[in-house]
Amino acid sequence: QVQLVESGGGLVQAGGSLRLSCAASGRTFSRYVMGWFRQAPGKEREFVAAIRWSGGRTYYADSVKGRFTISRDNAKNTVYLQMNSLKPEDTAVYYCAAAVVAAIATPSAYDYWGQGTQVTVSS
Repeated sequence: QVQLVESGGGLVQAGGSLRLSCAASGRTFSRYVMGWFRQAPGKEREFVAAIRWSGGRTYYADSVKGRFTISRDNAKNTVYLQMNSLKPEDTAVYYCAAAVVAAIATPSAYDYWGQGTQVTVSS
């Protein structure tokens, strides 16, 4: 059974930083893309960043380029999202997801999802 468990969310002031973690278990993820998405109240779920487990190629939404960094630790089967220079508009529930896909930024293309972790950025 595949499990994705996010952690690391919280309340932070604008300009601050948080690091989210996604612990993956239940299968071998070497062929997978691991993605981070977010959803704010009343808005659709949107792509934030993704990383190919094999090779480590990364992808970012324009809104987070230069501020967020996605990475992975193969030994721990964990994916991270380092978020710096946070803005109030980054406030959302952040989800980790996994899939064997080419459509990196499309939520419906992902097979497995975590439960989400709340990130709140105060102004």
